[in-house]
Amino acid sequence: MTLDLFAPEPRQNILPYDGDVQDYGCIFSPDEADAYFQYLLQHLHWRHDEAKLYGKHFVTARQVAWYGDQHYRYSYSGVIRDALTWDPELLKLKHRLEQLLSERFNSCLANRYEEGTQGMAWHSDGDMSLAKETTIASLSFGATRKFCFRHMQSKEKVELHLQSGQLIVMRGQTQQHWQHALMKSQKVIQPRINLTFRQFLL
Repeated sequence: MTLDLFAPEPRQNILPYDGDVQDYGCIFSPDEADAYFQYLLQHLHWRHDEAKLYGKHFVTARQVAWYGDQHYRYSYSGVIRDALTWDPELLKLKHRLEQLLSERFNSCLANRYEEGTQGMAWHSDGDMSLAKETTIASLSFGATRKFCFRHMQSKEKVELHLQSGQLIVMRGQTQQHWQHALMKSQKVIQPRINLTFRQFLL
């Protein structure tokens, strides 16, 4: 697959304070975004995510795939996950984003939502395995979905509708002050895939 990323100028920071989130818009044409969506559906090693909360074991409706530079282990929600060797097309995409953003990433978490009743609750990516002011590049493919930020103290919200091929980048103190969530909607009947490229402290 040929990746034809162009380098759009990011919009102004969409957060009013205490963080930095830039919206690069759709960095693929509709045909390119659809081709990549189909590839990801067919070639990534999808599995249902797991979590342990309050002593109980849960299996999520959404599916995930975790890739990284090394076969390292990552603990989240009481479950140990092993990184997979990079899919070749995913690795090409990582390199192009690094070039576009002048950043370095060593892992990618892929999330697959079959339709709008599957989402992600409020959370922040402030894990101890991440650098304190980490940069996370988030790419969306498939169905347009409502994505929200909520300030931890003021509870002020910022809403986006992420389209197929759209890139947003979270930087600075965003994870320390803001939570984010993928909102559920019964009106959405198509699947969505999200790729989050990040730098883990190995």
